[in-house]
Amino acid sequence: MVTLQSQAYEAPYQGEPAVWLTYGPYEAVILPEIGGNCIAFRDNVNQYRFLHEPAPEEMESFKEKPIIHGIPVLFPPNRYEDGKFPWNGKCYEFPVNEPSTGNHLHGFLHNIPWTVEQFSADEHASRITLVQQVGTEHPVYRYFPHEFTIKLSYTLNELGLHQHILVRNDGTDSMPCLLAFHTSINAPFAANSLASDYRFKMTTGQRWALNDRMLPTGQFQLLTAEEELMKTTGISPFFEPMDNHYTSQPQNGRNRMELTDTRNRVTLVYDVGTSFKQWMIWNNNATEGFFCPEPQINLVNAPSVNLPAEQIGLLSLEPGEIWEETGRLYCIPQKQ
Repeated sequence: MVTLQSQAYEAPYQGEPAVWLTYGPYEAVILPEIGGNCIAFRDNVNQYRFLHEPAPEEMESFKEKPIIHGIPVLFPPNRYEDGKFPWNGKCYEFPVNEPSTGNHLHGFLHNIPWTVEQFSADEHASRITLVQQVGTEHPVYRYFPHEFTIKLSYTLNELGLHQHILVRNDGTDSMPCLLAFHTSINAPFAANSLASDYRFKMTTGQRWALNDRMLPTGQFQLLTAEEELMKTTGISPFFEPMDNHYTSQPQNGRNRMELTDTRNRVTLVYDVGTSFKQWMIWNNNATEGFFCPEPQINLVNAPSVNLPAEQIGLLSLEPGEIWEETGRLYCIPQKQ
């Protein structure tokens, strides 16, 4: 499918089946067989690579653990104590896949195949929709016994990369709706820049205190002076090792991360919508190159935290109900 300025087509990405989207200077790559991961978003005119892509020699480790590249879908996201997920008087048992903490980590959708429902291109955009339809025979149902549909769409046009996620309860009882994106952003994203050229801001609010198993205590801890700068004038994404959990606090009606390249005087905006009530930030022990601003619906381990459901994002969907949200990655000139 080709027009003068946009395309949507199937071609390998480092040997893996992929769908490529192009529009004007932009290019995006989606890997349906590996979690529906949007593994690349690029501006080929300015030589910007916004997402952390696996190098050829990293492909095998990426396929084994597809978490720190692209935009993995986490459902349900982050950690659950002892793999236990209490819900409506029952307790689901998730596999303990993080031996160092004894927790379950990151859910069931980031490392399994998704079905491509459609992809297309025209003069307005290129686009793809992927679907995960979970029924009683689906491998996820064993651990998460609900029938549901998730649709994930990406659209590429002159406004950048747009994301739409939808969850529908297809079953007969209430289901939890807990989701996040483990988005991995390059810093630097420009070929001619250094990590030291970058500053980021986020609409974070309070920081949750975590115990030695990386689970929330239900309390908040005081923000440092550097964490306050994250909310105001900005700071390096690598100012210290971060594996931190925050509430979101929208500013000017939006919930977002802004990453500014001071050399090229351009800001990458990651706008995620206000339904994401929490943020995780992980920066690989302050190693320059990439970091992960992760929008989450819910607090880590939310079903086991004794706080109001609305406060901690412990959402539920009744039969037939739909939850949906959008996000966008785009660039703007650096603010003066």
